[in-house]
Amino acid sequence: MTRTALLPAVVAGVLLSGCSPAQGLLSPPKAAPYAVSPSTASWAKPPPGYLTTGINLDGALIVGPPPTPDSPRGKADRATFETTRKLAGTPAWNTAIADADLSGVHGFRSFSCAAGVTIGPDATPTLARLLLRMTDDAATLYQPAKAAFQRPRPPVGNTRPICVPREKWIETDGSYPSGHGLIGWSWALVISEVAPEHASAVLARGRDFGDSRVVCGVHYPSDIEAGRYLGSALVSRLHQDPAFMADLAKARAEVAASRANGAPTGCSAA
Repeated sequence: MTRTALLPAVVAGVLLSGCSPAQGLLSPPKAAPYAVSPSTASWAKPPPGYLTTGINLDGALIVGPPPTPDSPRGKADRATFETTRKLAGTPAWNTAIADADLSGVHGFRSFSCAAGVTIGPDATPTLARLLLRMTDDAATLYQPAKAAFQRPRPPVGNTRPICVPREKWIETDGSYPSGHGLIGWSWALVISEVAPEHASAVLARGRDFGDSRVVCGVHYPSDIEAGRYLGSALVSRLHQDPAFMADLAKARAEVAASRANGAPTGCSAA
C-alpha cells in the first residue's frame, strides 16, 4: 500500500476504535536532519578573570547601536541569516557546533592547528588558563552592551535551523554584540602574540570562530563585527594589567617548549 493510500486507512481505523484522530496519529517528534551542540548547561564555567576591579570600558559606547531592521544593513543581516540556513548539516555547520563551546576543548584544538603548536591544559597550562580567564573578562564588557541594546536574535519568532538547542537564552540574551565574536578575536590576538610565526593563520581562525555564529544562526554579521571591536578593546585593556602580562610572558615560554615537542596532531592537511 502506498503512503498516500495508507493515511486514510489509518484515520478510518482510529475513528472506528472510538479514539480521536489526534490521539491515534500522535507519534514521537522526528529528530532534526542536522546535528546541534550540547546544551549550554554542559559548558564549564571559566575561572575568574583578570579585571577584578572593573574593566573601565563602556562596550555600548564603543560599538554604538545595532542596525535597525529596516535599514540596508539590517536587511542584509536578515538575508544572510536566511541564506546560511542552507548550511545545516554541512562541514561548516559541524565547525560551528565545535566553535559554540567556550569551555576550551574544541577552541584549543582549532587554534593549535592554526598556530602550528599544541595549546591546552597539558602542553601550555598558563596560556590555557589565561584564555579562559579572558572569557570571564569578556562578559564584563559584552553583557552590559547586550542589555543596553536588547537586539533580538535571528531565530526568535521562527523555527529555522540553528546549531544549538533552542533554550531560553535564545529569547532573553541579546544578539548584539556577539560574545563569541569578542572571545574568538581576543583569543586570536593573544595567541598571535605568543605564536607570531603563524599570526595570519591564527587571526583567520579567530575570524572564522566568530563567523561560525552566523553559520549557527544565532547572530547577525553586524553582531560579530561589534564583538571584534570589543575583543580588540579587551586585549588593549589587559595589556595594562600586571598579572595578565606576567602570565603572557610565561605563555610565550610554554609555547616555545610545546613547539619544540613537535606539531599538533589531528590537524587536516588543508
